[in-house]
Amino acid sequence: MSALAVILAAGLGTRMRSALPKAQHPIAGRPMLRHLIDSAAAVFDRIVVVIGPDMPRLAEIAAPNPVVVQAERRGTAHAALQAIGHFGADEVAVLYADNPLVMPDTLRRLLARRQAGDVALALLAMRPPEPGHYGRVIAHGGMVERIVEWADADAAERAETLCNAGVLCAAGPRMAGWLGAVGCDNARGEYYLTDVVALARAEGASVAAVEAPYSELRGINARAELAEAEAVVQTRLRAAAMAGGATLIAPDTVFFSVDTRLAPDVTVHPHVVFGPGVTVAERAEILSFSHLTQCRVGADAIVGPFARLRPGAEVGARAHVGNFVELKNTVLGDGAKANHLSYLGDAEIGAGSNVGAGTITCNYDGFNKHRTRIGAGAFIGSDTVLVAPLTIGDGAFIAAGSVITEDVADDAMAFGRARQTARPGAGAAFRAARKKDKG
Repeated sequence: MSALAVILAAGLGTRMRSALPKAQHPIAGRPMLRHLIDSAAAVFDRIVVVIGPDMPRLAEIAAPNPVVVQAERRGTAHAALQAIGHFGADEVAVLYADNPLVMPDTLRRLLARRQAGDVALALLAMRPPEPGHYGRVIAHGGMVERIVEWADADAAERAETLCNAGVLCAAGPRMAGWLGAVGCDNARGEYYLTDVVALARAEGASVAAVEAPYSELRGINARAELAEAEAVVQTRLRAAAMAGGATLIAPDTVFFSVDTRLAPDVTVHPHVVFGPGVTVAERAEILSFSHLTQCRVGADAIVGPFARLRPGAEVGARAHVGNFVELKNTVLGDGAKANHLSYLGDAEIGAGSNVGAGTITCNYDGFNKHRTRIGAGAFIGSDTVLVAPLTIGDGAFIAAGSVITEDVADDAMAFGRARQTARPGAGAAFRAARKKDKG
């Protein structure tokens, strides 16, 4: 039997004090909705996402999965009902976009428990370090008798540490029936998904709890919880990077995006940030306080410290990007070096070239971006300004302190600075005159 995941993502960012929908907030560079979709896609045959009105960005994040709109926010059961047209005879699991850390193996266990044959409804449960006001799952031998909300629990029930995570799984027709029977006789007049458990038990249906780690099932409703979730994901990503053969000298100080790819024998020094879209090849070394986003670093290259690689940067094999060097939409060829205090934007720098300290490419004229092309084996002297569009040939030399506005041929030497003149004794005469003026 095929299986459908219904992801509830219509919640606003009210408690986060945010204009963004809650499910749009990023964790490790990826919206929390996408985290859950990726996990669900590894288990379920189909996914449908329930969003609120005026949430076009969430629809884009959900694609190519279909979305349905909960026009009025009338509770979680009401939200799940909006997807009823997609149920059919499938197994149906209802998930929450603000519980984005659940792992595929946990979802597989949930689905398998429901399909074991003796269970009409399966739910996920957890043991938080501080159960607080979570609803308590009262169960014996893994079979649920009831869920008691904290406010309604007696002392013995509050002492129970197994708590409801809210995720449910049942056959489509039964899930549809229970959802349709949920009432709104509560203080907020809303239809709550958790009431499905009581409806199932009232019918005599068996309900099973599948326990999973709190680190997977924790909800995100506030900025502090978002930060805690970020820490959980970063711990996972660091462990995966090291298991894959990368060396992290101080793991807790390195921050990854979900799609960061480090090859074996990459070394990452303390205090490095990987934004989305970064690939680092084998034996490369990323030194401290560097920030990389949407870029590629070749084998045996060295980046940093204090380097910034912006989108479109490609660092070739054995190339060096040093202190306070910024690359944007630039290819630094194999073995090329830019070691100090430079900005290289919209540029192509040939293999083995050397870019001196303080060099900048003037790539923007206020309206359009222009490219600078530097050939192989070129030498760019310190404090050079390269005004694009510009081509510098293979093996060319550019004198330090030059402003270069015209193309330079292969193996040529270019000077773009005023001629230096010296007047013997003028310095002493100048000082004397100034002292006299001050009298």
